[in-house]
Amino acid sequence: MERINVRIKKLREGAILPEYGTEFAAGADLYACLPEDGVTIDAGETAFIPTGLAMEIPVGLVGLVYARSGLASKQGLAPANKVGVVDSDYRGEITVSLHNHSNSPKKVENGQRVAQMVFTPYFAADFEVVEELSGTERGVGGFGSTGK
Repeated sequence: MERINVRIKKLREGAILPEYGTEFAAGADLYACLPEDGVTIDAGETAFIPTGLAMEIPVGLVGLVYARSGLASKQGLAPANKVGVVDSDYRGEITVSLHNHSNSPKKVENGQRVAQMVFTPYFAADFEVVEELSGTERGVGGFGSTGK
């Protein structure tokens, strides 16, 4: 497995560096950096949860912020934007917009793992306007058109 170096800056006292839960985990856990009493997110509401960290993601990579499966499936707390995108030129604090999908208020504690970040390469596209696109067996069928 290839490793990359990501420069990181602590912006708040008590900020916790991202950690991988296991040797082969793809996502590094992101931790809430909150006041000691935490934050309560009401049912159906979204709260911006600071991590207290800023990163210098290498050019050619993007940091994708995903839900933690246990938190999302057991507590109903998951990123409001489904997948957060942290570009390599962003230098501000990494913040997780955590949405409460449950029917009851949920408390987020200081130091709690609230999301995970996966680093992945990406491609920028040069868009070319054409009169026709190449044909495929699927064609213009979408949203369940393959019957699978």
